[in-house]
Amino acid sequence: MKKTLLLFIFLSIGATTFAQSFNQEITNTKGTPNLTGKINFQKLNTTPYQTWFSKNYDAYTPNKEVTANIKTNLQTYTIKAFLGTWCGDSKREVPKFYKVLNASNFPLNRLTTIAVEADREHYKQSVGGEHEGLNIHKVPTFIFYKDGKEVNRIVESPKKTIEEDISDILSGKYTPNYPTVTKINTIITTHETDYLSENSESLVKELRTISKNLYELNTYANVLFFAGKEKEALAVLKFNTLLFPKEADTYISLANKLAVTKNTSEAITYYERSLDFNKDQKINIKIQELKKSLQ
Repeated sequence: MKKTLLLFIFLSIGATTFAQSFNQEITNTKGTPNLTGKINFQKLNTTPYQTWFSKNYDAYTPNKEVTANIKTNLQTYTIKAFLGTWCGDSKREVPKFYKVLNASNFPLNRLTTIAVEADREHYKQSVGGEHEGLNIHKVPTFIFYKDGKEVNRIVESPKKTIEEDISDILSGKYTPNYPTVTKINTIITTHETDYLSENSESLVKELRTISKNLYELNTYANVLFFAGKEKEALAVLKFNTLLFPKEADTYISLANKLAVTKNTSEAITYYERSLDFNKDQKINIKIQELKKSLQ
């Protein structure tokens, strides 16, 4: 009788723990609820998320010919979908993504959907840690796996349409958005951070033609920084000043992080460099404040 009771209690606790760790909801400082960690289709169809999810899901009509063509091969993949319920791009693309999967008869038990947070302490992170090691710098991100290995991903928005991008992934003819971030992330994870400065000339030459703007690496560096990888974030931001040497924001972004990490003298140097491209009085004030702190 005791063993039966203990087993019942154990199973009850396990079930409760699972329920608590799935479809978790948090409230930001403005009182707005958002999801974090693993979530599902049913939760997205509940208040307040259904106001955008159901609307955009119902409004989208996938191309029947394309969904018919991807239907068979797509069944052999598993997918991880990262989104932010606070994110405009996610609100637009995630409902479409579900609509395409359903139109393709893709079994949703082969899809894991993870919500990430927006606050600085947990920037682009999920409560269960599912984001770790996956370079989630933009949301939504849809990662396609086969035999347990990543094959490709759709980052932030499709190049054509969701279904056409999936078709290109299945055919092996797809390059995701933000190739510069992909390249730098590979370097960061396989080499020491000094590799960026030591090979900056060749890397700048290679990446300048494919980098759309300075904010690609800025966002990536923010993700690294708020994940506790300050050294890597600073290395990326320094490289970004070489990639976009005439943009004031590259120097300001780096200086901001240097100031936070108490590298005050170096922060002042980069704030001063930004003034060569944008005479911002606020930056002048910041410089004077930092100089006073050194006295």
